[in-house]
Amino acid sequence: MSQPLLSQQRPMPKKKSSPPTTTAVAEANGSVPGAVSKQADSKKEAQKKEARKKESQKKESQKKESQKKESKKKKTDKLKKLDKKVYEKELRRLQIELVKLQYWVKAKGLKVVVLFEGRDAAGKGGTIKRISECLNPRICRVVALGTPTEKEKSQWYFQRYVAQLPSAGEIALFDRSWYNRAGVERVMGFCTHQEYVDFLRSCPEFEHMLQRAGIILIKYWFSVSDEEQEKRFQDRLNNPIKRWKLSPMDLEARARWVEYSKAKDDMFAATDTTRSPWHVVAADDKKRARISCIRHLLSQIEYEDLTPSSLKLPKRQKNMDYERPPMETQNFIPDDF
Repeated sequence: MSQPLLSQQRPMPKKKSSPPTTTAVAEANGSVPGAVSKQADSKKEAQKKEARKKESQKKESQKKESQKKESKKKKTDKLKKLDKKVYEKELRRLQIELVKLQYWVKAKGLKVVVLFEGRDAAGKGGTIKRISECLNPRICRVVALGTPTEKEKSQWYFQRYVAQLPSAGEIALFDRSWYNRAGVERVMGFCTHQEYVDFLRSCPEFEHMLQRAGIILIKYWFSVSDEEQEKRFQDRLNNPIKRWKLSPMDLEARARWVEYSKAKDDMFAATDTTRSPWHVVAADDKKRARISCIRHLLSQIEYEDLTPSSLKLPKRQKNMDYERPPMETQNFIPDDF
């Protein structure tokens, strides 16, 4: 049986493609409700994300503000003025210990130098007074040098300070010291830049030389805030008894607060050494600063109690065959009260 020819086979009819519907065209153009819904959801999600971000930032800001307030509160509590009765009781106890230290220094032939530096009205003088008022002035000396004379200006810079160093069995309290060159002299232009640089280079070695010679060197920096210094300056301006404490130089130093801050930082960078470190005293509360400084000073020198045993008052000498002149012959001062 013969196969039919291929040319005689009937071709299959082609399917006609239907035209795109309105929905398909709309979906392509993104204008159908489904596409609009997707865009809206995407927009809402972005808005929610932005809202969460803002909420997170707000919470973080509130947290930082809360931490700042807490820190400020702690600082305020810490700087709360020391109770007067507590201060006086502790000061008396510490001054008794200072007397013991004095006996030890005298007995062992120690040579002690204590430097008190810091901004004006920081409380250096008050602390020095509380230390020295209970000690023998022949053992504990306060050194407060004035402006150098023309002769002293021509000398080696440290020379006039060396003359004030203690002998065996003495304590020297320096109310400002050779660090004037790193502070007031630098800021006010009382020394050349080369003299200032030479001082920073020489000072650590000078102090180490003193220590090698057997001198116990202790350095304190009294730190006071801008606000507290202004308060103390105003008190001095308004109090005639304290007005002498303010000089034109103090007022100029107040105007150059930032320059003094930089000078202090540079000084610390060069002279705060391991063998001769600076000890910073927070001095916004004067009473607290005095107690803290004296406590620390006592901790820097090992001492024992060498207080002499109690003395017995002898009986007064009996009357001799001697007649004193009349009291009217003596020149008494007027007793007006």
